[in-house]
Formats: sequence, structure tokens, C-alpha cells
Amino acid sequence: MKTSPFAALTAILAALLASGLLVAGTAGPALAHDSLKSSSPAKGAEVESLDEVRLEFSARVRLPFVVLNGPGGAQYQAGEPQQDGAVVRQAVKPTLPGGKYTIAFRVVSSDGHPIEGEIPFTLKTPAAEETPAASAEPSSPAGQPAAPASTEAAAPVASAPASSAAQDPAATPAAAEDGGTSFPVWLIIVIGALVGIGIGFLLSARKSKQ
Repeated sequence: MKTSPFAALTAILAALLASGLLVAGTAGPALAHDSLKSSSPAKGAEVESLDEVRLEFSARVRLPFVVLNGPGGAQYQAGEPQQDGAVVRQAVKPTLPGGKYTIAFRVVSSDGHPIEGEIPFTLKTPAAEETPAASAEPSSPAGQPAAPASTEAAAPVASAPASSAAQDPAATPAAAEDGGTSFPVWLIIVIGALVGIGIGFLLSARKSKQ
């Protein structure tokens, strides 16, 4: 049985069309899934301040859910996330400690497929710059004992005249005793000598008379 060229060409075109439809049918759902295009902060970024978390997807999403996990397992998101088309914004608390953070999100794409993920980043706050001020604060209490130290140093200066004055009266009685005892001793010696000489003369005179 002979096959015409037209029939063979028709069979080839039919096979190609069928294969194309098969590929399109399998790739269509995969291409319809939305995905995260960018985030602020970006994955692995190091930032010095943070006012909000911003997530941008490839298409409009629904039912956004965003959590900001910080140091110690605490959560620092504030309020509910706000959606504007393909962009989702999440406010954060005004005061954030420095450390490691993770943005955990979950949304529903336009075809109903859930999209979720985590974005880690690091927050560097001026807390490191406040440490010198904190270390300077103990210097004031440490400096306060300096005033009593100065008063203690001044106390011996004030007491020095008192001690010298206390020594001076002790020295003056000693000097007075030395001076007072030296004069009467000489007088007693002279008088005793004169009395002895007189007694000697009297005894010699009586012996001579006898």
C-alpha cells in the first residue's frame, strides 16, 4: 500500500502538535506559580536600621503573613502586613536590638499556590557605640571617693600642728624639770659643803680648847 506525501506530512504535523500540547500542558501550571522577586532587607544583608519589611513578588498575592523573629526568639513585627498588588509591607517595632533576624513569610499566589520562605539578615545598631558611655558612667562613682580621699589627706595636715603642739608641751615640762632640778641641786651642794666646813671648824676649835 502506497502512502502519499501529503498523508505523511499530515501525520508528522499531527505528532508535533500533540507533543507541543503535551509540553504546554505540563509547563503551564509551573509557569503560573508566583515567586518572591526581592526583599528589603535582602537575604544575608547587614543593616544599621529597620523601619519596615518589604517583600515584592512576581505577581499579585493574597493572604500575606509576615513574622520578624529576632534575638532570643522574640517577635518584632507590629500590626498586620499591608498589601499593594505584588508588594507586601510589614511594620516593625520602633526599638530593635542588634543581632540576627529572620523574616518568615507565607502568601497565596494568584493561582492558589502557597509561597513561603525565610530571609535571614543582621541588624547592627549603635548599641556598640553606647558601650563607651556606659563604661564612662562607673567612672563617676569611682571618682566620688576621690573627695573623701582629699579630705583624709587634708586631715593629717590639720592634725600636724596639733601633734607638734602636743609634743611641745611635753618638751617644755621636761626642759622645766631639767632647769628646775639643776639649780636647786647646785644650791644644796654648796650649802652642804659650807655646813660641812663649818662643822669641821667647830669640831677643830673644841679640840684645840680642850
